[in-house]
Amino acid sequence: MDVYYAYTYATAGWLTLQAAPLVITPTIIITLLSPDVREPTVLEEYFSRSLGMTLFTLGIMIILLTGSVPLTSSFSDTTSAGVTTAESDPKAPYAVPTLTISLLYHSAAAFFTYARYNTSGQTSFALGAIVYAALASVGLWCVLFASSGGRISRKTGADKRTSGFPFSNKESASAKKKQMGKAI
Repeated sequence: MDVYYAYTYATAGWLTLQAAPLVITPTIIITLLSPDVREPTVLEEYFSRSLGMTLFTLGIMIILLTGSVPLTSSFSDTTSAGVTTAESDPKAPYAVPTLTISLLYHSAAAFFTYARYNTSGQTSFALGAIVYAALASVGLWCVLFASSGGRISRKTGADKRTSGFPFSNKESASAKKKQMGKAI
């Protein structure tokens, strides 16, 4: 699960990195983006700050909804050492949907920034495409491999999702059961 938490914090960090200049200095950002040297309008500043606050809020929501920060209402769920027990540590119910939505966001943003790089040739779009593609790749890995616990058999210790088809699999739970049945 370390990759999962690294993904959520990297997503929040990347969104905060993009949000900070939009909120703090929208005039400079708008002036840099404008082909003409002019004072930005009030509406442009409003949209810039609104986008920055939205990106910042999205980063915080991703951290909170994926369970990276434990949200408990009381201290009764902790042991005497201050560490939560495995039985009382609930997984965030919105972790997988939030992970999937952030994965789709990073994929769409990677596609968009790559398309902008192809049309404009600016290096900043290439950098954005690389970061978004890397986050989308890690998010896809988390959806495929880190979102479900393995189904390990208590008797054999083998993963129950493996099978012996089309080749014989000696680590399969059914093969282990057959071997245990022969030993008895």
